[in-house]
Amino acid sequence: MPGIGDVLWQTGKAMKPIDKDELYEHLSGFLKGKGVELKEGAYTKGIQKGCTLLVEAINLSQKGISRAKDEVDKKLDAMRQVIHEKTAPKAKAAAQTSKAHRAKAKPQAPKAKVKAKPAKRSSV
Repeated sequence: MPGIGDVLWQTGKAMKPIDKDELYEHLSGFLKGKGVELKEGAYTKGIQKGCTLLVEAINLSQKGISRAKDEVDKKLDAMRQVIHEKTAPKAKAAAQTSKAHRAKAKPQAPKAKVKAKPAKRSSV
């Protein structure tokens, strides 16, 4: 199952920030569907505070992940540039190489074949 960071890296888009009370409202709705209704009281306020802290942590971590992704992208672009500069053919070397290829590509006149004369045998 992909995590929050995986979605950001694959899509390039960060998730929308979660509203302060959104998580608590969803939790209340979920529990109500299970037959548990949250009524006003000390435990409800504790649950609401916990949800608020969780929302703040999620939103802050999303901002941090987004900043980290931007920094990694910048460093990766710089590294690609360095690799390109180190591996790209030099202008002088490229010109010399292309001249050498053109010289090799010219058709050469066939060389005349010289037949070897058979060696004379001497009779002894």
